[in-house]
Amino acid sequence: MEPIWLKSYPPGVPAAIAVDPADSLVGMLERACRQFADRPAFSNLGQTISFAELDRLSTRFAAFLQGELGLGRGERVAIMLPNLLQFPVALYGVLRAGLVAVSVNPLYTARELAHQLSDSGASAIIAVANAGAVVGEALAQTAVRHVVITEIGDMLPFPRRQLVNFVVRRVRRLVPAYRLPAAIPFDRALRHAGPLAPVVITGADLACLQYTGGTTGVARGAMLSHGNLLANVRQINTWFASLVRPGVEVVITALPLYHVYALTCNGLAYTELGGHNILITDPRDIAGFIRELRRWKFTAITGVNTLYQHLASHPALKDVDFSHLKVVSAGGMAVMEATAKQWAAVTGTEILEGYGLSEASPVVSSNRPDLAAWSGSIGLPLPGTDISLRDDDGHEVAPGGPGEICVKGPQVMQGYWGNHVATGEVMTRDGYLKTGDIAVMDADGYMRIVDRKKDMISVSGLKAYPNEIENVVTLHPAVLEAAAIGVPDERTREAIKVFVVLRPGMSATAGDIRHICRENLAAYKVPKYVEFRDSLPKSNVGKILRRELRG
Repeated sequence: MEPIWLKSYPPGVPAAIAVDPADSLVGMLERACRQFADRPAFSNLGQTISFAELDRLSTRFAAFLQGELGLGRGERVAIMLPNLLQFPVALYGVLRAGLVAVSVNPLYTARELAHQLSDSGASAIIAVANAGAVVGEALAQTAVRHVVITEIGDMLPFPRRQLVNFVVRRVRRLVPAYRLPAAIPFDRALRHAGPLAPVVITGADLACLQYTGGTTGVARGAMLSHGNLLANVRQINTWFASLVRPGVEVVITALPLYHVYALTCNGLAYTELGGHNILITDPRDIAGFIRELRRWKFTAITGVNTLYQHLASHPALKDVDFSHLKVVSAGGMAVMEATAKQWAAVTGTEILEGYGLSEASPVVSSNRPDLAAWSGSIGLPLPGTDISLRDDDGHEVAPGGPGEICVKGPQVMQGYWGNHVATGEVMTRDGYLKTGDIAVMDADGYMRIVDRKKDMISVSGLKAYPNEIENVVTLHPAVLEAAAIGVPDERTREAIKVFVVLRPGMSATAGDIRHICRENLAAYKVPKYVEFRDSLPKSNVGKILRRELRG
C-alpha cells in the first residue's frame, strides 16, 4: 500500500531517489569543481575560495595525508575545527585520500576528546590551535601518531593572517599555552608537492564517524558511508528543488560543520549545487553575525530555534536584506511558535522545521518548501524514507496513535563503530532504526513529536546525556549520587539541572559541582541548576527515577 505521506508531497517531488552505488562524495565534489570552477565555494573572515581552489587545496591536503603522513585507506582522521576555510579543505582532503573523517567538537575537554580518539582509533588529528592544550593532554591516552595544527587566520592572505592570529592569541587570549613539538602547521601541509595516489571510492566505503550519545551517555560513532551521506544530499536537494538553482545559491552556515546537520545540509548539499557557503565562526556574537549577514544576498540559512530566536530578537536584524531568502531550515530541537512568528514578522519568511538524527545522516523529514505558517509539525518523510511508528513491543500503532519513530532508508547508518551490541539495540530485525522519539502521524502523513523514550537533554539543539553528566558529578569526593534532567528554559529550550546527594559528613557547593563539570565536560553540558537532596527517588531495583524528578 502506498504510504499516506506521498499524497501530501510537493508537485514534482518523486517518491524515491536514485543513487549510483559506485558514486561517492568524492565523485560529487569532483563534478562540482569541474562544473562550477569559477564560482565561490566557501567564504570566511573576509576570504573566499572558489571551487577550483577547493579542488586544488583539498587534493594537495589529501596528497599530504597519503605521502608525508603515510596514512592508508580506511584510517581515521579527527577534524577538530570550528567553521573556518580549513574545514572543507581538510574534510574533502581526508575523503579524497580514502580516509575516514571523525568530526570533533573543538570545545571538548581532554576527557571527551580522548574517548572519541581512542574509540575511533584515529591515527591523526587536525585541530585548531585554540584546542592545542586539550589535544596535548588527551594524546597520551590514544593511538594518534600525527597532529596537524592550524591557527584561525591561516588561510587568510598576509598581512591579515598575521593580524587575525595575533588578535586571537594575544589580545583576546583565546589560545591557551600548549606544547606539541611534533605538530605540523596546516599551511605547511598545503604546500605539499607530492602527487595524490588514485583511490577508488564507492558508496559502500565509510566516509565519516559521527559521534553521538546513546541512552547510556557514552558517545558512539555512527558509521556513515559515502552512500548514506550522498543519498541524504540527494533527498534534501530533491525536496527543495523548486526553490534552488545550481550555481546560484548562497547559504549561511552558522551551525558548526562538525555537527552532522550543517555538514550535510550546508557543506555537502550546497557543494553538489555549486552553492556558496558563508561560514560563520562565532554565531554567538549576534551583532557581528548580523553585520556579516548584511554583506550577502543570501538565499538560504539553517539553524536551531535558539539561533533564530536570538537573531529575531536583535533590533539590527530589520536592517538585513531578506529579499533573496528562499530556504530557512531548522532542526536539532523543536521550533517554538513564538520564535517562528517573530522570525516571520521581521524577515517575511517561514522557518521550515525538519527532523533527523546523526544515525540517519541526518535528515529524516521536513516540512514542505511552500509552508504557509508554523504548525508544530516535523513534516513529511523525505523521498525514499519509510517511517513506521511502533509501540514498545515493536508493533505498528493504530493510525493517529503515538509510536516510536522507526526509520528505514538509504541514509540510515551502517551501525555503530566497533559496537555490535549497541547497533543491535537500535536496529529492528526488519531493518528499521529506532530513534527513541515518540510521534503521531495525521491522515496526511505529517508527523508531530509528542514525547521521547530517551533521557537525552537538548540544550540549544546540542545533545547532553544524563548518565555522562552524572558520572562526572560523582567524581567529586563529596558526592554520593546524582541525577541530571532537562528543565524548561526560555533561552536554550532546555537547561540542565542536577540533583545531588552528598556523602554523610561531607560538604560541597553548587559552585564546586559546576567546577568539576567545567573541567570534564563541554560548556553546554555544565548544569545551570544544582539542587541538593537527602535522597533520590528509586525503583524497587534501585534505579534512579528521573521522571519523578521532572515532576
